[in-house]
Amino acid sequence: MFPVIYSDEFLLHDTGYFHPEKPGRLTAIKTALEAAPWANQLDWRLPTPVEARSPLPLVEMIHDRDYLNQIRRLANRGGGFIDGETAVSPRSYEVALLAVNAWIDGVDFTMTSGQPCFVLARPPGHHAVADEGMGFCLLSNAAIAAYYALEQGLDRVCILDWDVHHGNGTQAIVETHPNIRFCSLHESPQYPGTGHPAETGFHQNVLNLPMAPGSTIEDYQPLFEKKVVPFLNEFQPDLLIVSAGYDANQADPLAGLSLKPEDYRLFTEYCLGVTQRIVFGLEGGYDFKALGNSVVETIAACL
Repeated sequence: MFPVIYSDEFLLHDTGYFHPEKPGRLTAIKTALEAAPWANQLDWRLPTPVEARSPLPLVEMIHDRDYLNQIRRLANRGGGFIDGETAVSPRSYEVALLAVNAWIDGVDFTMTSGQPCFVLARPPGHHAVADEGMGFCLLSNAAIAAYYALEQGLDRVCILDWDVHHGNGTQAIVETHPNIRFCSLHESPQYPGTGHPAETGFHQNVLNLPMAPGSTIEDYQPLFEKKVVPFLNEFQPDLLIVSAGYDANQADPLAGLSLKPEDYRLFTEYCLGVTQRIVFGLEGGYDFKALGNSVVETIAACL
C-alpha cells in the first residue's frame, strides 16, 4: 500500500475563485488518483491534527514569530493578502499548520518504513522565507520537514525541487546547514528571479540548474543523469524530500516549460535510484488535468 496523506481541511485555505492556487487543485488530483487502475493500492491517511500535535515549536524554529502573528491576525480579521498574490483566508493559519503536520507525518512514515509516500497538502511552501510569505506560499513545508528529520536523528537530508519556479524560500532557510543539500531545476527567467548557478550555499550544498523556456525532457534528462543524481548520491542522504511542483508541464498556464505528465515518472525513477526513503510533497501545478496526471505518474513509478 502506498500512503497518500490528505485531508479535506486543506480545501479550507480559500484563495478565491480566480486564484490559480485554489482548492480545486487537490480535488483534481484526488479524482485522478481514484480513477487510476491501482487505486486500491493507495492508503489514504489523515494528517495528525494540530490539536494532537502542535507543529508550532518547530515552525517557530524556522519562521519569525512576527510573521506568524501576521498570518494569524489576517486570518482572524477574515482574511487578506500578504502580498499581491499570497492570500490568507479565515482558516488559512490553522490549515497551514496542518499542512506542516502532514509533511512531518510523511517524514515519520518514511523514516519508519523505508518507503516513499506522497503529501497531498496545501498551501504550498517553497517560496516562503523566514519572515515573509510570497508566491502563494505561507510556511516553508519542505525546509521544516528537513529540520524535523535531523531533529529525529537523521544525519543527512536532501531536498530536490522540480517545481518550475525556484524554491527561494527553501534555499534561504537550508543553505546554511551543512547536513542539508538542496537542488532545484527551474525555468529562468521566471519568478522569483533567484536560483542562479553561482548560488551554491554556505557549504557547497546548493545546486541550481536553470532551464531555458521551452525546455523538454530531452533537456532535463542529461541534467538528472550528470548533475542531479550525482549531487544527491554523493551526499548519501538518509532521506530525500521532493518539492513536487508540476507547473513545468507544457499545459500549465503560469510558466513556459514543455514537460509532459509522463516525464514525472522518469524523474521519480531517478529519485528512487538514489533512495527509497522519499517524501513527495505538493508544491505548484495549475492545469488541473496535467496536474492530476502528473501525480498519477509519480506514484505509479513508486508502485
